[in-house]
Amino acid sequence: EYDGERNAEGERHGHGKAELPNGDTYDGQYEHGFRSGRGTYRFKNGAFYIGEYLQNKKHGRGIFFYPDGSKYEGDWVNDQRHGYGEYTYPNGDTYTGEWFNHNRHGQGTYVYKDTGSKYVGTWVNGNQEGEAELIHLNHRFKGKFSNGKPIGRGKYVFDIGCEQHGEYIQVNE
Repeated sequence: EYDGERNAEGERHGHGKAELPNGDTYDGQYEHGFRSGRGTYRFKNGAFYIGEYLQNKKHGRGIFFYPDGSKYEGDWVNDQRHGYGEYTYPNGDTYTGEWFNHNRHGQGTYVYKDTGSKYVGTWVNGNQEGEAELIHLNHRFKGKFSNGKPIGRGKYVFDIGCEQHGEYIQVNE
């Protein structure tokens, strides 16, 4: 079901609205039969995307609202979260930073809503990995992380001015 502009070849071209066989809908720009340019795509499950497309794929800047209440606002490449963006999780936590192939990857800040704690540092394929600072209400830890846990040399700095230096050794349980 399509209602909109077409080019001389009869392809969807320009602005149009479409209802897909699976119940999803799209309202936006088309180019030579493909979703290209700005548009809004609504999924039958309640999710929706408002943003840029290139040849039927989310590409450029856009906001995706997920059915669980989470949302991502930022860069997309080839249907993947890729570049820079902010993700808000269902529990209110947020991640702001770099993305690569749908994963948190590069420099980023993760804020834990319940505690107000912040992880500021490096991510690799979605995991806390490398140099980072974990900032809590009245102290912070500066050091290296591996798979979300501190490892190796690091230091705690307390608001009252004292510091504790040491080394983390991960114990396999």
